[in-house]
Amino acid sequence: MSSRVNKKEQLSEDEKTPVVGSAAFQAKYAGRDIAAGIVTGTMAIPLSVGIAIMSDYPIKIGLATVAFATLVGWIFSWFRPGNYIGCPGIAAGLAPMLALGVATFGVENMAFCIFLTAIMQAVVWYFNWQRYLLVAIPVYLVEGLLAGVGLKIFLKFLEFTYEIPENLVSVDQFWNDARIEMAIISTVSMAGFLFLFSKFKDKQPAIPYFAIIIAGIIVSQFIHVPMLYVEDVELKLIAPIPQVDSFMVFVYMILFCAVLAVIDVIEQVMSNAALEKIDPLKRKCNTNNSLLAIWVANLGSSFFGGMTNLDGLAKSTTNRLAGAYTKFSIVFIGMVVAFFTFNAEYLEYLPKFAIACVMLLSGYKMIAGLIHVTHHGPYAMMLAIICGALVWKLGIFEGLLIAMAVHGLIHFLIYLNREKMATKQIIKRYIDNLRKNSGDVS
Repeated sequence: MSSRVNKKEQLSEDEKTPVVGSAAFQAKYAGRDIAAGIVTGTMAIPLSVGIAIMSDYPIKIGLATVAFATLVGWIFSWFRPGNYIGCPGIAAGLAPMLALGVATFGVENMAFCIFLTAIMQAVVWYFNWQRYLLVAIPVYLVEGLLAGVGLKIFLKFLEFTYEIPENLVSVDQFWNDARIEMAIISTVSMAGFLFLFSKFKDKQPAIPYFAIIIAGIIVSQFIHVPMLYVEDVELKLIAPIPQVDSFMVFVYMILFCAVLAVIDVIEQVMSNAALEKIDPLKRKCNTNNSLLAIWVANLGSSFFGGMTNLDGLAKSTTNRLAGAYTKFSIVFIGMVVAFFTFNAEYLEYLPKFAIACVMLLSGYKMIAGLIHVTHHGPYAMMLAIICGALVWKLGIFEGLLIAMAVHGLIHFLIYLNREKMATKQIIKRYIDNLRKNSGDVS
């Protein structure tokens, strides 16, 4: 066990109570963790499938990334615990960014992009630079970015709610009988899914996911609806070597990976802050330890063409409410996901409208995150909305950079007008404040 783990941390006054994080402690709650892992793993399947689709990655690669990340996360939890109930997996917030990478550099170069992202995250971890990120990039800009991503996800999967099989497509009429029937099925399914989610989100959030999957499979047995198709890609080890002809493309690839790495780190910082609040034992999170597991998993996944990962809040919340107390639960999440990775034919029983219901809710929750910005004031809300609109319209890379430039320019002008200081003095004060405030960020 790491020296960072508090050996005196106990569950009660009884000296015989196992130390939190020890093998004895994990054994004590093994039954609860196994059950929670199976439930959360099942819920993670449609969510991971949807994120892989949004990222323009093969579904099997996305699932393999989740299975690998859970293994790495569990191993590191023994000696460098970052959090205690977080579930590693592919993140919806990074999906459009990965899709941009696939479109720009080609899927053949994405292994190198993930490799380079992992190296950059390793540097951030080594120097503990995550302390500075939420100071340099305000949380309300991040919320705006995620809202823009959420809108992209929502609009992408909205199309699935009225998609019909190709043989039923009418050249003359878009809203034919088949499409209207599909829209009604999707609407009813979404309404039922949202009702169950509102009823069980604070008790058993996996129930609506189970319900929509089962309902979708039953409906597909009686009505001809579009079904999920899983490309049978080979999982094999590959060397993450770039294949680019232009130096400028390579430079753009480096900048792309830098933004991808930063967004991944920021999402983990925010996720850990939320995980501390829902942890059943109120254990403190160590974000830098979480970053260790993330970059190692990213580095490893780059050798089979995998995606980026982090401890997502949706799956982690389900894991907590399902009864998990330790990271032992993610072993069984990984087992469930690995089963469908190597038996992907079973996923083709899932209708697309069921996946759409899951992803529409995910997109909506990311958009609704803007409500967290309200207490920062009107300026923060305005900038978050602008950032979200830019991300939706231009893309994550361009949108975030423009929003940061606008934010920096506004603050520079405020300093210039209020302090009547020279430019050099303004920059020095900003850096001094950045160093001072970074001490308050864990």
